[in-house]
Amino acid sequence: MTEILITGATGQLGSELRNLLDERNVAYDAFDSHGLDITDEETVMSKVEELQPKVIYHCAAYTAVDNAEDQFKAANWQVNETGTQNIAQAAKKVGALLVYVSTDYVFDGINPGEYKEDDPTNPKNEYGKAKLAGEEIVKQTLDNYYIVRTSWVFGKYGRNFVYTMLRLAKDHDRLTVVNDQFGRPTWTRTLAEFITHLVDTKSPYGTYQLSNDDSCSWYEFAKEILVDKDVEVAPVTSEEYPQKAYRPRHSIMSLEKAKATGYKIPTWQEALKAFMSDIEDGQEN
Repeated sequence: MTEILITGATGQLGSELRNLLDERNVAYDAFDSHGLDITDEETVMSKVEELQPKVIYHCAAYTAVDNAEDQFKAANWQVNETGTQNIAQAAKKVGALLVYVSTDYVFDGINPGEYKEDDPTNPKNEYGKAKLAGEEIVKQTLDNYYIVRTSWVFGKYGRNFVYTMLRLAKDHDRLTVVNDQFGRPTWTRTLAEFITHLVDTKSPYGTYQLSNDDSCSWYEFAKEILVDKDVEVAPVTSEEYPQKAYRPRHSIMSLEKAKATGYKIPTWQEALKAFMSDIEDGQEN
């Protein structure tokens, strides 16, 4: 029996977290949706009562933002709201500390400055609304919790913007990327390190925001990803690249509270460089 339970074990963050804990020789129990259906209240309660974890890293989420607007709207709410409610109630039952990963999409993206943790939320798409509902459930259910909002996630495991750009660059001479949406990219390694840092240092409970430092547009991010590739990257407006779900135009979240915990946050450029080196080493092996 271990002290740590991870949901969403095979997702981008869940996989990175497992890898990090493996490196540290820390034991854990981890489940994907097949091993633990978080939307099933009875199953969740039974499993958590059986394992009696002291910490639950709730990494499971429905993250297909555009699909959440229509054909998978119900799945989005079922996983991100109902699933989180089930996990939170089970955590309360056994007295476990809950770490819930949320999103910058809880904001509307019209703030020209940086969003702080206690700024008013105003999600404009179904994904953001469901994740905010999850935040509220965690706050209402538990006293001992960390809510960690993040944005523009990329990492070794699963689909993300970096892999998409690298794949497209193989078959195209020219790529167009929006240049009027600004935010902070987040390497899953940085995020995994931070959420374990909160737990290990017994940081004050509450809501935090964590991305890599500095900010950029998607276009600037793409340019850096493809800096060594023989492909032209051209800027376009959001109007020229319509998507089903609303995307915040300026969702730069303040990192001051995260930095105050003593965790040193790499810039997104440093994180991207380390990530690219990591996947290149993996291809050579």
